[in-house]
Amino acid sequence: MAKDRVHPLKLEDPASGGVETDEFPTSLDQNEDFVDARGVTFQNATSDDEAVVAERDAENNLVLTDPVAGSWKLSELGGGGLTESAHRIVRQLIHFIDEGPAEGFATNAYREVTGSLFPSAFIWWESSAKLKKIVSREVTWTGPFPATVIWKIYDTDGSTVLATVTDTLTYSGPFETSRTRAIVVV
Repeated sequence: MAKDRVHPLKLEDPASGGVETDEFPTSLDQNEDFVDARGVTFQNATSDDEAVVAERDAENNLVLTDPVAGSWKLSELGGGGLTESAHRIVRQLIHFIDEGPAEGFATNAYREVTGSLFPSAFIWWESSAKLKKIVSREVTWTGPFPATVIWKIYDTDGSTVLATVTDTLTYSGPFETSRTRAIVVV
């Protein structure tokens, strides 16, 4: 099906910001003219709504909105990177290795250590109620040496694993000589 491309009619006048005077409605020149509007809605073949919008907000940000992704300022997408506050709460293992959650997470996070002389798990929970995990580290031992170390980061539900990093260690006597890392992001 061919798509219709239309050009809005314009009334241009220097008094309203134009550079020419059009005495009658004239078709917009796609290579020269701008459409001056608060925002634009986008439709599919059957919609007639305001579900997908591009607009300028009161702080002069370009805001893109759709029912799947919600509303995002252009500065929050790609090139502008994460805001400082958003970066603090990103659930990626790089933010947690070595010692658990910090800035951006609620106070009273609780760390549980299980095992004996050689701990087998370190689990950070949102609180001592131990309802939602944040990050965990599991260790398997060969004698007095860690053989594998597995890090897991959990989604905000406290049980869905977002990523796993597994280190497999080798030794020469008591000294670590190499480490192989496997990374799985769900």
